[in-house]
Amino acid sequence: MNSSSISTALPNKARSDKKLPGDLAMWFFILAELTVFAIFFIGFAVNEQLNEVMFSQGKAQLHQTSGLINTIALITSSYFVALALSAMHRAQAKKSVLLLLTAKFFAVIYICVKVWEYTSLFDQGITIETNTFFTLYFLITAFHLMHVLLGMVILAFIAHSAWTNKYQHNDLSAFEAGTSYWHMVDLLWIILFPLIYVI
Repeated sequence: MNSSSISTALPNKARSDKKLPGDLAMWFFILAELTVFAIFFIGFAVNEQLNEVMFSQGKAQLHQTSGLINTIALITSSYFVALALSAMHRAQAKKSVLLLLTAKFFAVIYICVKVWEYTSLFDQGITIETNTFFTLYFLITAFHLMHVLLGMVILAFIAHSAWTNKYQHNDLSAFEAGTSYWHMVDLLWIILFPLIYVI
């Protein structure tokens, strides 16, 4: 085999080794969830164009600082999840578990702030029935909160599996699937925060 054929074969092999992290079923699930949120986001944007004054007044009643804190909390959590996956690829399972626990800590911060925000609105007499803006606000953010809770369960599961050495170094698809889901949750909030709180 000459040098040109070797140089041709290596890139082809490298391309064949590339694949999505995790398993295909999780990516179909993530795609379905992104589609549902896209419908929510489009509905919110359309209604905002139809009710500009109502939506402007509604956003003014939200606590933007709490939204910013939650954005930082989820981005930080996602960062530690990425570090956990990197540690697993280096066969450092115990370190990965500690990183996942740190990620969950920041997720708990998100939940506490979100519950405080809901409580603050309820104390002002604002509910899901107040107007169209708050109907969509509560529906979208509560739906996202449910995904955060599910994500925390998934993180707990993969952390337990890593702690009990159920993952082999060359087969981390389940771990990768769990981390991919968490990154989706983070990505959705990064879109949700400016759409509902800022723009």
